[in-house]
Amino acid sequence: MIKKLDKLILSAFIGPLLVTTSVLVFIFLVQFLIMNFDSLIGKNLPITVYLELIFYLSLQMIPQVLPLGFLLAALITYGTLGEFSELTAIKSSGISLLRVIQPVLVLVIVLSGAVILFSNYVLPKTNLQAFSLLYDIKTKKMGFSLKPGSFYYGLPGYAIKANEVDPDGRHLKDVIIYDHSDGSANKKVTVADSGQMYTILSDRYLVLELYSGTNYSEVAEQGGLGQEFVRNKYSKSKIVFSLSSFDLSRTRQELFSGHKFMRNIGQLGHDIDSMQRVKTEAIDNFRSNLLAYYNYISKPIKTADVGRKPSTAILKMVEKQDAGNADDRKYFLYIATNQARNIKSFSAGFAEHYKELSRMSNEYRIEMQKKFTLAVACMVLFLIGAPVGSIIRKGGLGVPVLVGIVFFILYYILSIVGEKWAKEGVVDVYLGLWASNVILLGVALFFLQQARRDASLFDLDFYSSFISKVKGLFGPKAVVAKAPNEASDNETNPQNGGL
Repeated sequence: MIKKLDKLILSAFIGPLLVTTSVLVFIFLVQFLIMNFDSLIGKNLPITVYLELIFYLSLQMIPQVLPLGFLLAALITYGTLGEFSELTAIKSSGISLLRVIQPVLVLVIVLSGAVILFSNYVLPKTNLQAFSLLYDIKTKKMGFSLKPGSFYYGLPGYAIKANEVDPDGRHLKDVIIYDHSDGSANKKVTVADSGQMYTILSDRYLVLELYSGTNYSEVAEQGGLGQEFVRNKYSKSKIVFSLSSFDLSRTRQELFSGHKFMRNIGQLGHDIDSMQRVKTEAIDNFRSNLLAYYNYISKPIKTADVGRKPSTAILKMVEKQDAGNADDRKYFLYIATNQARNIKSFSAGFAEHYKELSRMSNEYRIEMQKKFTLAVACMVLFLIGAPVGSIIRKGGLGVPVLVGIVFFILYYILSIVGEKWAKEGVVDVYLGLWASNVILLGVALFFLQQARRDASLFDLDFYSSFISKVKGLFGPKAVVAKAPNEASDNETNPQNGGL
């Protein structure tokens, strides 16, 4: 019976997990594409390039949405069991809530371990493919698009303008072309009354066919003593442009491989050690360079001052013990002031540099810890979703989704705040990254305890009954305290019928 029960609960959990995770990946993917819409559209790329980008982005988003997926799946699963009284029947047969949660918890632990492996081995390579492809798409030039009345500079070495462009984008009127392909200024100009453009050889070349126009050019005369202006009229002319500059050129992925998103745990640990050595060397260099600013300033020593330290003579002049050296005192004070300013400027520059080194080191440490905290967050949010679902006793995508969003927003806020504080060095990286899981674990244990007691925390009748009890505690006391005063008033006040 127990094995059948485990299969029943697991089958009831896996379906919502797959559905919610897929929906969340789709929502996050659409959000990302909308944010980068201007950079992705209008590049005349084949659909396979976009499908490849979507595939890598989808894999990249799986670890991010899995905590919320586990939370929603747990809420839906145990909420449905409670809504149809299946959970009540299971408890009445002597099986505790912890035993009901156990098979799914084992599955969640296994999947959380898989999340760690995925984040360490698959995610860095996926990020490398996704970000490099996204960078190449963003840096690719827009497709050839000639707008009426505006110069187009997309073709290398040429500036083209047509005052009129037909809606079909093929026929042109009043065309002017500046040829800068040889690196010169506006020495080659072509004008035409009309023209048409089309592509050949699988859109590899653009042909601009011009009618009733003139070519103007300026060339050097023989001997290089002057310039010769040449004008050539034509009834029909063709200019062929290569469109190779519009192709998608792939950047070497090695240029992106050093980023923290493209590193696994071992590589991140090596990078952190390297940054720690850089920080240590920076401190040592600062100490050694700072000593150069703390030097004594001396003046020609008199015979009477032989054997004294230079600082003694300086101190004597600064304290105005020697009235005949007012100019020297001003000089030494000026030098000392400049030294203090130099020390302050040097120290401030080092502090900013060291802060940036610490921030970069913290970012790599954060990225390493996130490979573990995301997996633990899956378990913690499941431990919240299972008891809360059994308490609210509502299945489907209505109430569970609303409750799940509340807890996920709480987790998201705690995670973002902790990560920001850890990045800025306000708190330690371990504390900033793990605080959200520790806090939500306490919340999960609280709801688990309430679910074992069959508490009605999400039932309005529970709160109305609680408010009625509170009113009952304070209401009768007020009546009892008021009764003696009313009696005495009735006895002493003749208007009320008293004696």
